[in-house]
Amino acid sequence: MASPRTVTIVALSVALGLFFVFMGTIKLTPRLSKDAYNEMKRAYKSYVRALPVLKKLGINSIILRKSIGALEVVCGIVMTLVPGRPKDVANFFLLLLVLVVLFFHQLVGDPLKRYAHALVFGILLTCRLLIARKPEDRSEKRALPESTEEQPSLYEKAPQGKVKVS
Repeated sequence: MASPRTVTIVALSVALGLFFVFMGTIKLTPRLSKDAYNEMKRAYKSYVRALPVLKKLGINSIILRKSIGALEVVCGIVMTLVPGRPKDVANFFLLLLVLVVLFFHQLVGDPLKRYAHALVFGILLTCRLLIARKPEDRSEKRALPESTEEQPSLYEKAPQGKVKVS
């Protein structure tokens, strides 16, 4: 039977992976939701306007939106389907992306309701990464002694004699 830790990691990986595949797809194409796609286009235009350094680097709103969307889709697929260490790497990249998106939302002065989902999924990504990186508890893997008769009790280990009380 799988440990609760393993079940938690798998459930978070699949849920977060599918969410980021969905959100990345919305940034890349209007096929899922034309309204959401148009809203993403408008939001990324405001992000580039608010950060003129991006313009100087030759990054326009389309490049920014599509690169973030593609990275979300790729990392989401890795988190959903690929076992092992790559999940942690994808988790880390998605956490960085969430921080960048939160920075953009703060930069343009969006209200909390516009970026609350990013906060929640950032917290979930952090929790998943912390749980996955926590070392296994070694006490569970150790074999329990066959009988307690072989081990001396605490009373037997204690020094015998009189105790001076002052």
